[in-house]
Amino acid sequence: MRINWLPWKFILSRVARAHGFLDPIALMARMQNFAQPSEVSEPIELLRAGVILHARGLINSRVIQHNLDWVWPFWVERQFDPRDVAFVPRAFSITHINLTHRNWTAVGLPDFDELPIIDPHGLVTPIYDAWSIDAWVINDEGDSLLPSRLKTVDQQLKVKSAPMVITQAAHEGMALRAETATIIKKAKPVCITRYRAVSDKAGWLVVALRPYNPEGISFIHNIKLLDAQTCWQVNGKDEVRFSEAVERHHVSDYAHGDVYIHLHDSAQQVKGECDIGMATAAALYRLQPGEAKDLVVEVPLEHGQVPKGDTLNASDDWATTLSKACQLSIPDKHFQFLYDAAIQTLVLHSPEDVYPGPYTYKRFWFRDAAFILNALLCAGFYDRVKRTLNLFPERQTRLGYFRSQDGEWDSNGEALWIMHRYCQMRDCEPDLAWQQAISRGAKWIVRKRLPDYPVSPHAGLLPAGFSAEHLGPNDYYYWDDFWGISGLLSASKLMQLRGEEKQAQNLAREAEVFQAAVDNSLQKVSQTLRRPAMPASPYRRLDPGMIGSIVAAYPLQLFAADDPRLLDSADFLLENTFVNGGFFQDMIHSGVNAYLTLHVAQVLLRAGDARYFDLITAVAKMASPTGQWPEAIHPKTGGGCMGDGQHVWAAAEWVLMLRNCFVREEGNTLILASGIPSDWLNTAQPISFGVAPTLWGEISILISISGEADNKIIRVEWQGHWHKQAPDIEVRLPGFKPVKVAENIQFVEFSGGVQKDRAAPKVVKV
Repeated sequence: MRINWLPWKFILSRVARAHGFLDPIALMARMQNFAQPSEVSEPIELLRAGVILHARGLINSRVIQHNLDWVWPFWVERQFDPRDVAFVPRAFSITHINLTHRNWTAVGLPDFDELPIIDPHGLVTPIYDAWSIDAWVINDEGDSLLPSRLKTVDQQLKVKSAPMVITQAAHEGMALRAETATIIKKAKPVCITRYRAVSDKAGWLVVALRPYNPEGISFIHNIKLLDAQTCWQVNGKDEVRFSEAVERHHVSDYAHGDVYIHLHDSAQQVKGECDIGMATAAALYRLQPGEAKDLVVEVPLEHGQVPKGDTLNASDDWATTLSKACQLSIPDKHFQFLYDAAIQTLVLHSPEDVYPGPYTYKRFWFRDAAFILNALLCAGFYDRVKRTLNLFPERQTRLGYFRSQDGEWDSNGEALWIMHRYCQMRDCEPDLAWQQAISRGAKWIVRKRLPDYPVSPHAGLLPAGFSAEHLGPNDYYYWDDFWGISGLLSASKLMQLRGEEKQAQNLAREAEVFQAAVDNSLQKVSQTLRRPAMPASPYRRLDPGMIGSIVAAYPLQLFAADDPRLLDSADFLLENTFVNGGFFQDMIHSGVNAYLTLHVAQVLLRAGDARYFDLITAVAKMASPTGQWPEAIHPKTGGGCMGDGQHVWAAAEWVLMLRNCFVREEGNTLILASGIPSDWLNTAQPISFGVAPTLWGEISILISISGEADNKIIRVEWQGHWHKQAPDIEVRLPGFKPVKVAENIQFVEFSGGVQKDRAAPKVVKV
């Protein structure tokens, strides 16, 4: 029972002052003065996530800095080294958090929820938010190969099949290779790492159990080497299995220091406990000089459900899944690798719900889901998108709010927009089970809008809210409004597909009124700013938060491609907020954002501004060796400084960016080849993309180059399978005049700036 009559605020303030603390109630009130008044000061979900992160950071601060003789993960070794560019002074910091190398790569199976992660130097965390496994090489003369302490290692991701992270390290005549993947073994999912170690001197391969992961400390209270000496039991439940019996074994606890210190002890132990939770263990295997030693370490993921039945073969299932994807073939090998890796990332993180990451962000947000599902849709994964959309209605409140966390007023627009986009691409009406959710969701937007009178800069907009957390304090964000307008337009068209003409017309009118309110607000703001660029809200100056306002161009296309408000906004961002070629978000993220950089690139591509490709190239350079982007990138270390170390929204934007370079919708026209760079045309290798879903059906595109440099012929041809009639098609190959294509044309040739059309059979509907 809640006792609401007690004066909790008074009691809390009184107790705090009595013990010499700041009054928390007064402090919170002052903090809220820096934001616009709103019904939700900060989402409880975000506070909860922050508390969890900083709770671990508090433990990190109590453990790590006092025990720097331990072998720590790569980020600690760098961030705590005063000679390293990644060094972060600790001073008055209460918590110690990974702010310099938030990078990891997930391995897993399609439709399987468990996602083991590997850090940049090979540390394997097989179970979500748990302990890790590392491997070292030591020789009898006391030299060690410790991957986390090396400045560099070689790491790569195997694509085109089951994802596998391969890490190779070498030091002082010692070498270590690790291959980590998730497989099915005896009808059970298993995280497997194959180690190969070699040393020019006699020594040991060491498999070490570590009480931490890429975020920091993760407790190990007890470890036991089972009787056959081929398996660890960790914390009384989890198992780590070895392909061979352990030859030497050591265990240590917090009081006695890291097990690394005891590797040369004569005494051995088969089990150990640590009340503090900092138990460590090492399984040792003898190395003869110059002879390679192979060892397989497996961690059963028993608590996971085997996807698609007990007979699944992991590699076959990946092959089947990836065969459904839209295929890309380009001469730029790095871009090609990043596309293939991004497709894998999208599949891994869409077991049913879609997640923005395998670890820190392994939960659902409508915002991230809209972009991730759009990428999955454009890549041809219709079934994956549909099953996630089917979960949307159960996430909706009775009042119609599509809720992932309170105070974010963009979610309804995002949910309705992606539902409509699915129906457009599949040429279908929305499921009957969606209809009530669509209607409720649209009505929620209408009710949520503020009154159009009295006249003010925020009249008719959505209320102040937290919105996308990187835009700043609570405010009347245009980002929310643009999504709201698009949501109403989408709901109108969805209702029309269901035959609900009256409701469709009403929602279309509501969208017009909403758009007029936003236009009026922007007009007032432009007079104050003396330029057409759009700030984040009517009460903000131009700053990095305005990145949210360009959603009107991409992906929503609410404004024309050449709208001065969009172009001036892009110019301001490029001139004032870019670092190392990418958009630097000063607020919250304090790093370079790959996915937001690509949003600006999409605006430029749409406007025919050649600078789009410079931004794509910069984003490609920001990718990790395994083809991943963290949410925000440290401008000095190049490592992650915010969010998940494998950000799925960023992978989605890479897929969408390359897709739009080949084929994109603009109004009622299908635009082909508008983002193909000239460098790709300086080779005889054909360029292809498809089968690519569009709003009008599927298309495959082939670009071939023939002739000599001074008489080169570039042929752009396509094959369409349309829902109904073929759309208007325009070929906009950069460097040439656009060509509007007649219905009976199936390819266009470009030579010396002159286009030569060739008649072809009429495209037949399939």
